[in-house]
Amino acid sequence: MIFPCKFILFLPILLIIIFQNKIQGRTLLLNNNNNYCYKKLQRPFNNTVSAVFVFGDSTVDSGNNNYINTIAKCDFPPYGRDFANHVPTGRFTNGRLVTDYLASYMGIKDFVPPYLDPNLSLDELMTGVSFASGSSGFDPLTAQLVDVITMEKQLEYFKEYKRKLENSIGKEKTKLLISKAAFIISAGTNDFAVNYYNTPFRRQKYYNVSQYQQFLMQMVQQFIQGLMNEGARVIGVAGVPPFGCLPIVITIDSGDALQPRRCIESYSAVAREYNSLLQRLLKTMEIHGTKLFYIDIYDPINDMIQNPIKYGFSEVTMGCCGSGLIEASILCNPKSIVCNNPSNHMFWDAVHPSQATYYTVFQAIRPSIDFAINQL
Repeated sequence: MIFPCKFILFLPILLIIIFQNKIQGRTLLLNNNNNYCYKKLQRPFNNTVSAVFVFGDSTVDSGNNNYINTIAKCDFPPYGRDFANHVPTGRFTNGRLVTDYLASYMGIKDFVPPYLDPNLSLDELMTGVSFASGSSGFDPLTAQLVDVITMEKQLEYFKEYKRKLENSIGKEKTKLLISKAAFIISAGTNDFAVNYYNTPFRRQKYYNVSQYQQFLMQMVQQFIQGLMNEGARVIGVAGVPPFGCLPIVITIDSGDALQPRRCIESYSAVAREYNSLLQRLLKTMEIHGTKLFYIDIYDPINDMIQNPIKYGFSEVTMGCCGSGLIEASILCNPKSIVCNNPSNHMFWDAVHPSQATYYTVFQAIRPSIDFAINQL
């Protein structure tokens, strides 16, 4: 049974269920020695990537939720405190996302803007945007819980984007640009950590998590096929992290909210199983002229948790913002206390990694990105 207090604690995602009643039933502190936000990354030779297009959840949302009516926002301090000019852009972290580092590494641009930003220039549009929405997931219900952008709607926005480009540069140039672009998808964690495990709705239909995983695979396949139908040729799909180690999950679901704080291994085992299913799906979907590749984020994040000193972390079970136990989105706000040394924290808030963590993940997945670039 899900108790009301659990709904209240579990982020804005569960807060919105109560408040709106729509459905029934380590931050980096930049100094002279820290330049994660501004450093120029080594770029691969013979880069032929035209643009980068991003889809998914808060791990890759660069600010789309700023422009929709949802409680799942972060366009206010202390978010963005280590971004360029300390601007809270709507990224659910203190600085850059993995996709920002990827775009810079590919030689495209330093930051991937949100598609819904009405002030984007044609050049910004042509070099790629993010369609992602914080709190979304492959399961449409996950996004509906807090009125964010479903994956289906993100695909519709991409189709709209294509029409805009065709009107500006013509159909042939648009087709070539898309065929030479890198597509990145990062979603799935909210489907489990928020939707399946902390609301009753899906468990009434899918009596065990394996059934739910199969449902998600169908949704993933449908989305990837939609991108392929629109001309995508190189698509990278990130797996899910060990979500049993998210600070808020430990707080709410582990039974040890304070001490000792440990990952929920049963949840992380589900993440590993999901990632295995995803890898098999990508292999079966690949056709001539199209390259689908798996982006492993589980192993690098798990290694950070298991070997924090190796990565310069002293805290891996609590966020930097507030108590570090439950704060995220509106619960991490200008009145929140931020830890004295954010660079020691793996998590910025109780859900989202810090810029330092995202940079480390980027370094870990660079071989996959190099492989993808070589396919273009």
